[in-house]
Amino acid sequence: MNALRPDDFEHWRRLARALIDRGIPPAEVMWADPDEGLLFSSDEDPHSTQKSGFTVPKHFVKLAVKASLYRDSQKWDVLYKVLWRLVNQNRELLSIRTDPDVSRLHLMEGEVRRDCHKMKAFVRFRRDEHDNYVAWHQPSHLVVKAVSPFFARRFNTMNWAILTPDCCAYWDQESLRFGPGLSRAHAPDFDELEDLWKTYYANIFNPARVKISAMVSEMPKKYWHTMPETAIIHELLMDAPQRVERMLETPAQDLPVHLARETLGKGGGLAALSERAAACRGCDLCQSATQTVFGKGPDSAKIVFVGEQPGDHEDRQGHPFVGPAGQLLRRCLRRINLDPEAVYLTNVVKHFRWEPSPSGGKRRLHKRATWRQVESCRPWVEAELELLKPKVVVLLGATALQALISPDSRIGSLRGRLLDSELAPHVMATVHPSSLLRMKDSRQQQLEIDRFCRELQVAVDLASST
Repeated sequence: MNALRPDDFEHWRRLARALIDRGIPPAEVMWADPDEGLLFSSDEDPHSTQKSGFTVPKHFVKLAVKASLYRDSQKWDVLYKVLWRLVNQNRELLSIRTDPDVSRLHLMEGEVRRDCHKMKAFVRFRRDEHDNYVAWHQPSHLVVKAVSPFFARRFNTMNWAILTPDCCAYWDQESLRFGPGLSRAHAPDFDELEDLWKTYYANIFNPARVKISAMVSEMPKKYWHTMPETAIIHELLMDAPQRVERMLETPAQDLPVHLARETLGKGGGLAALSERAAACRGCDLCQSATQTVFGKGPDSAKIVFVGEQPGDHEDRQGHPFVGPAGQLLRRCLRRINLDPEAVYLTNVVKHFRWEPSPSGGKRRLHKRATWRQVESCRPWVEAELELLKPKVVVLLGATALQALISPDSRIGSLRGRLLDSELAPHVMATVHPSSLLRMKDSRQQQLEIDRFCRELQVAVDLASST
């Protein structure tokens, strides 16, 4: 008799293949809970050391992996029925969406997929007395192990734990591990981030577009007790008519993320600012990016370089300017005898916006951020500059120039010039090093790199002046 864990797809897969190989139909197999074991009609051990002689469509495997996380022991019956019929009756079975078994399989997969999305959206970390971040969540299905790698990538510089009744996920900045489920009592009830979350939610709340039924559908009430912002929903709804009137009376304006301003008011420096930026949901870029890429460098830096957004390398490593463009910038800094570790490197946009390569594969191509995304991120770089108080700010490329100076600014006419700005005593714009890498004429490229180095030298001279 074999035990089958509720979320053990690989175990089910091995058993199912062995049963199919032996020609055991679904009616003769009963998949049971772990305490009951696996029951089947054959006296033979269903494990097989021989490779199975059948294949199934890749689409089925993807559906089955998701459906295996559905919180219902009957899921194994559905999966085996579909598998049996694919192998023995109709290879095109999955295309028949009206088939009861296929319909049930898609329903389970859809419910799990939505639950994964809800976990990514509704988990809220609170800091405990040991400076670890702990979240309590109650998923509808067995999605913790599937979703936790997302949080490991997103919050890779934090020690965190996600507690659920089924199992708990733990990240120590190096490895992800899982343990038995725990109750909500093991998670902190409150921390200083609560007010920041409430401020943020109040600022993005649009009373003119509130639909209560849709809100409850997308944010089920079972999650509300773990989300600090829900404590003010009733107040916001009661005030909605007045808020609409105020919106109509006031010129429309984008509401950028206010967590940055709140953080400055509470102190804590760049480390605290970085932690709060990791929790930012001011735009949709956080959904596709691996992680937030905050600025890096000493808090005593006299020169700050501001680029557009992280690239593929930066997104994967979590540090700015580590890809080809960053390497070129670092070589140019060394060329003028400036240690790259002595400056502060950051971007206006903190997440990587990308699109798949037309040629396929895993390569991700840079895609320019929208103005809405730039506006949402801008408070973070402004807060960085306010904390650092550098003598010189170098704006690399058009996006940084337009975001921090003026939307109608043009890098071609302003390159190398000192700009009138309150960002720092000296602000200068130049090209982004990525534009130099794209030049195909090697001779012209070298001339432009030389010019770029001369502009960097001006920044160094300004920083060292009294």
